[in-house]
Amino acid sequence: MYKTDVRGKLIDGEKSLSQISQEILAPIDAKVPRWWYVAMGVSLVMFAWGARSIYITLTVGIGSWGVNNTVAWGWAIINFVWWIGIGHAGTAFSIFLLILRQKWRTAINRAAEAMTVVAVFCAALFPLMHMGRSWLFFYVFPYPNTRGPLWVNFNSPLFWDFVAISAYLLISASFWYFGMVPDFATIRDTTKSKVKKAVYGFFSFGWTGSSKEWLRYEGLAFVLGGIAAVLVVSVHSIVSTDFAASIEPGWHTTLFPPYFVVGAIFSGFAMVLTLVTLMKKLYGMGDFITENHVDAVCRVLVFISLIMGTAYITEIFIAWYSGSEYEMYTFFKNRITGEYAMQFWGMFIFNAIMPQLFWSRKVRRNIWVVFIISLLINLGMWFERFNIVITSLSKNYLPASWAEYHPSMVEIGFFVGTLGMFSAGVLLFFRFIPQIAISEVKMISKYNTQQTDHLKPGHHDYE
Repeated sequence: MYKTDVRGKLIDGEKSLSQISQEILAPIDAKVPRWWYVAMGVSLVMFAWGARSIYITLTVGIGSWGVNNTVAWGWAIINFVWWIGIGHAGTAFSIFLLILRQKWRTAINRAAEAMTVVAVFCAALFPLMHMGRSWLFFYVFPYPNTRGPLWVNFNSPLFWDFVAISAYLLISASFWYFGMVPDFATIRDTTKSKVKKAVYGFFSFGWTGSSKEWLRYEGLAFVLGGIAAVLVVSVHSIVSTDFAASIEPGWHTTLFPPYFVVGAIFSGFAMVLTLVTLMKKLYGMGDFITENHVDAVCRVLVFISLIMGTAYITEIFIAWYSGSEYEMYTFFKNRITGEYAMQFWGMFIFNAIMPQLFWSRKVRRNIWVVFIISLLINLGMWFERFNIVITSLSKNYLPASWAEYHPSMVEIGFFVGTLGMFSAGVLLFFRFIPQIAISEVKMISKYNTQQTDHLKPGHHDYE
């Protein structure tokens, strides 16, 4: 449990409830800073490149990508799994800590949930474009039709991905939106702008803050949290089964479902850490996102990093112990050494070794070092998906069909476009939505003040 007297307050400064509302809502009412326009401009340029790449894919076809007969899955599937992993862990951060009643989550959960929704939208674009005839995407929907009737192939991984993405997007968006209703009502009641009062009043659903509403609100949060907790595990297990159901060397393993779930949580927690450090520095939210919050996330990343390192070593050991020449070649000749060694060692160093720096308190308390390591972890997780997809496909059982894979500029532009889409979505979130859950922080403020103001020697304060 989080001990306030040992690890410090969760809110710095003695703030009244009205001060909390004013400081958290300040970015919405304040003049938009110049750096925001610059960042949004860069994001839109990146998104425009991605839109052009999508247009080329739709008009020319998948042949505009670098995929070939051997490597039929290229950057599209790599980036799909990478984005869906970031999206999953955003909700996992909020959901699991809610169910476990960890009160330090309250200043970070809003950003994590926003990150989830935008990341899932980015992820959904890749299988949509990979269909080839994207305008027939509704064929994936299992509904009564006049085409025979022609039903979907329920054994197809493409159908699994559709069910996974749609279910997860629905539940995560619902959880995120309903969590913002009390804050929208706060903006409605405090703003002087008639336009904002009307807009935020519409989205607040007539929230009055009565006891009955709060009881239903908290009950709904736990119900949605319970459903989402199951989805976090099941959805990425489905994505991993896309690979594990194959007999390709390096894929046919029962390790994949837990390996993918833990990896998704790992990359998502790292992205949450990236966002909260930006919120802390760019928007002056240091009183609400304290060093203790960053410290807690870093400790979680150390633990998950040890799991990831164990998984990597286990994969290598199983490949060696199996005696299979195909598994041995994939791991020892095509990953650890060979043309894809850089991606393998980048994955291993950034995911299993670099986070071990968080054992040092000085590192955990240096916000810029934490920011850089969080970016490197996400790069390492991208390398992991590259290793899984490309190294197994480029050299399969038939040497005559071996082929190298190099992404085309269309694929690169597509990925850059989703990065622009993600950053633009995050910037809009920073601008128009309270970055921190006001109502939850107020509850922590009351608890934090009462407990820390009356601590006595020998007394332990548990949250």
